[in-house]
Amino acid sequence: MLKRALISVFYKDGVLEMAKFLQDRGVEIVSTGGTYKHLKENGIKVIDVTEVTNFPEMLDGRVKTLNPYIHGGILAIRDNKEHMETIKEKEITPIDLVIVNLYPFFDKVKEDLEFQEKVEFIDIGGPTMLRAAAKNFQDVIVISDKDDYKEVMAQIEETGDVSFNFRKKLAGKVFNLMSAYDGAIANFLLEDEYNEYYNISYKKVMSLRYGENSHQSAAYYSSLTEDGAMNNIEQLNGKELSYNNIKDMDIAWKVVNEFKEEDTVCCGLKHNTPCGVALGENVYDAYIKAYECDPVSIFGGIVAFNKKVDKATAEKLAEIFLEIVIAPEFDSDALEVLKTKKNLRVIRCNHAPKEKHEFVKVDGGLLVQQSDKEFVNEMKTVTKKAPSEKEIRDLEFAMKVVKYVKSNAIVVAKDGKTLGIGGGQVNRIWAAEEALERANTEGAVVASDAFFPFGDVVEACAKHKVASIIQPGGSIRDNESIENCDKFGISMIFTGLRHFKH
Repeated sequence: MLKRALISVFYKDGVLEMAKFLQDRGVEIVSTGGTYKHLKENGIKVIDVTEVTNFPEMLDGRVKTLNPYIHGGILAIRDNKEHMETIKEKEITPIDLVIVNLYPFFDKVKEDLEFQEKVEFIDIGGPTMLRAAAKNFQDVIVISDKDDYKEVMAQIEETGDVSFNFRKKLAGKVFNLMSAYDGAIANFLLEDEYNEYYNISYKKVMSLRYGENSHQSAAYYSSLTEDGAMNNIEQLNGKELSYNNIKDMDIAWKVVNEFKEEDTVCCGLKHNTPCGVALGENVYDAYIKAYECDPVSIFGGIVAFNKKVDKATAEKLAEIFLEIVIAPEFDSDALEVLKTKKNLRVIRCNHAPKEKHEFVKVDGGLLVQQSDKEFVNEMKTVTKKAPSEKEIRDLEFAMKVVKYVKSNAIVVAKDGKTLGIGGGQVNRIWAAEEALERANTEGAVVASDAFFPFGDVVEACAKHKVASIIQPGGSIRDNESIENCDKFGISMIFTGLRHFKH
């Protein structure tokens, strides 16, 4: 039977109902600071923790519950005769229920605060009580999540206690929370880019219907410490997001954010690879051009914009089946049009991508690297012929797109839009031939994510009357490619920076 509970919460949601439930069953409630005041003002009979510890709060509230009268009451094993004799001798009352949630460090670390202000949101007393109660979960019920109040009340209502399995689950949730909380603090304090232990702090947003395929389970987690684009989206219409939706949306959004703020860009994407990207005079123009790049692949895909979507564009989007439209804003009449497609997921996002690192899980390990934020080291013309200003603009455009195409990656572009995209091939000539066949436009430019290992890509470009090429350079056969360019009158730029995307 529960006799004493300790309640100390930063977030007060649901705590009054829980406290009243306990009070009605004769449970003595001990509380601290703001929680004590909140409970007392709402008619709950509550004991101030200082009456238990016989010691006032000190150091601006940093020391309140760090006391043997609290932790002895939590950690004493009820079936251990020596433990119980000790706390009886010391006049320590057992604590049977601990309800604690923590200072909002996850939120505050993302805010524009001074370093010391953020330090003050590192909770010490709360985690200590939670850890103690979780360790002694067979004797102490521990609640760190307000969503568990109802189940605890239901079990007590039915049986007078909480089952072993649920106590164990509640204790596990504490250590699960603390690993994320401690990880966030460690990353905040450490200045090394790659710490000895890799800590990530993510919270489950939703369970997904399935993963990449229907037989794979999946869930979506949002970063608790990074204020990135995909944890700042708002769904305005359509079915629930799937695993593939979120993965694809992330890349499409990154593509349109690769360009300058004054540019108007549309990206069509399918299976995590751009199928059409274009600059336009307005969003309608950009969409039409992006659609024309590959009207077959865009069907059932993702369309992203970096500017507000208007009604005319929405009407055009509604003509084909799309999974997602994502943009920073939608005109009200545009939204009305898009909502007529009940399954179309309409996503508003106003946050630019901010991730500093990306990682890939391998069997038994984790690969972690910096996000690919760079563009070029140096735009160096290596051929006799130099590209025109217009060609340079198209080369830069194509290189921004090629960053998001699977390696080996080739992008053919002209007049600020992609004409052909080849990626995911095991050799570069196949990717080039694929992209060039789709483009088939004289005077286009070609971007490659990595160097040309042979001169065959230049020969293929010459057959399709390509005007200019941009690539990283660095092959032992660079001269072969340069000589072929000179032979066919093609200009070529080396950037010194590759953009592999495996």
